[in-house]
Amino acid sequence: MRQSHPPGLYLLFFTEMWERFSYYGMRGLLVLYLTKTALEGGLGIPEASATLIYGYFTGFVYFTPIIGGWLADKFIGQRRAILIGGLTMAVGQFFLFMQPSLSTEAAAFGMPWPTLVGLLMLILGNGFFKPNISTIVGKLYEQGDPLRDAAFTIFYMGINTGAFIAPLVCGFLAENLFATKNAAGEIMSYGFRYGFMAAGIGMLIGQLAFNLLGKKYLGDVGLYPEGQGADKTKVAVKEPLTKEETDRMAVIFIITLFVVFFWAGFEQAGSSLTLYTDKFIDRNVGGFLIPTSWFQSVNAGFIVLLGAPVAALWVMLGRKGKDLSIPVKMGLGMILLGVGFLFMVGAVMERGGDVADQSIKASIWWLIATYFFHTVGELCLSPVGLSMVSRLSPPALTSMLMGVWFLAPFVAQIAGGYIAKYVEELGALTVFGLIAGFVIFAGLVLVLLARKLFHMMHGRG
Repeated sequence: MRQSHPPGLYLLFFTEMWERFSYYGMRGLLVLYLTKTALEGGLGIPEASATLIYGYFTGFVYFTPIIGGWLADKFIGQRRAILIGGLTMAVGQFFLFMQPSLSTEAAAFGMPWPTLVGLLMLILGNGFFKPNISTIVGKLYEQGDPLRDAAFTIFYMGINTGAFIAPLVCGFLAENLFATKNAAGEIMSYGFRYGFMAAGIGMLIGQLAFNLLGKKYLGDVGLYPEGQGADKTKVAVKEPLTKEETDRMAVIFIITLFVVFFWAGFEQAGSSLTLYTDKFIDRNVGGFLIPTSWFQSVNAGFIVLLGAPVAALWVMLGRKGKDLSIPVKMGLGMILLGVGFLFMVGAVMERGGDVADQSIKASIWWLIATYFFHTVGELCLSPVGLSMVSRLSPPALTSMLMGVWFLAPFVAQIAGGYIAKYVEELGALTVFGLIAGFVIFAGLVLVLLARKLFHMMHGRG
């Protein structure tokens, strides 16, 4: 068994880093772009509607991977799917770059047609890209390789390196370099379109590297549909699934249901937490007003800092025979997410509750503590989940089941959009408190089920 990671992992790291730069750069601006007035460079959509648009958009970004994964498994292979998806997403970002005029009629949901087309292309492209690059990571390792979980954590650091840089770059372009400010330094008009342009360029950089270096570092891995070789002739005979395979698939579906609750809470970062930060968190540090979009980098920055230590921890525990089972790691992740929301409850209470006066601010440290616990929870859940799917899936269904894994964020993002909508109606204190209590409870239930689920994994848990 190998003692070090193959070089192909780092090519996938780089490719995914730029894809996530593209996605998170756009995502960090999206709610602000939707809600700011037309004179401010936005679309002037009410907050309640904007958070629903955000929820449905980010939800369907995670629905299409089940289709893209199936097409890759059966017809085009993972590598071609990544190319199709990457180019489609780049074009989508450039549609967002097209600045709608103030007289542009809305196409749907209060959005002008370039914005709608851009978001739809991002949804479609992600469906081809997202499940297939994760599948290729798993294919670089043999079953039982103790480096597999660590590899997905390293890969996850690539995701979050891009996610860390993106809001800083795109936010700087939108809220500083290309923004119009008055004499007091207040933003009169945002340069959102230039943030979207940078996101599109980032996507193209990743695609260029992947296609130029793929043959050298990946060989034929992921180049052809499952069961086909370089000569494109069938080399595998389709056989019915065994009892062990169906049990393992059942575990994927069961855990996917649980992590819906995790992502519904976690993805408040781009909606309700962004809006709360914009209004009620003291962003002034040493006389510098931190752009709201920059806070989208905090979680990713913690991932980059903590990813390697967590990966090393999993390897150390695995080699000592003391590794936690997959369900226990994920249950722990959910509990930590809930603890993070308790700090947001603290932020609301510091302000005296749900008061509308925006001059009353909560300390920035409440928000940073929230993101810290969310990050540690994410590291216990998300990269481990990617590894789980590659470990438990029948080979011919890996990309499709990777798409099934992304159904959890699909449902969660839409649910999260409605949760964010009700922050204004029910109050942040109630909503943040309910999220905290519910995900902690769900995490404890998953830990209690861990022994049964581990048994159903038949030695791969």
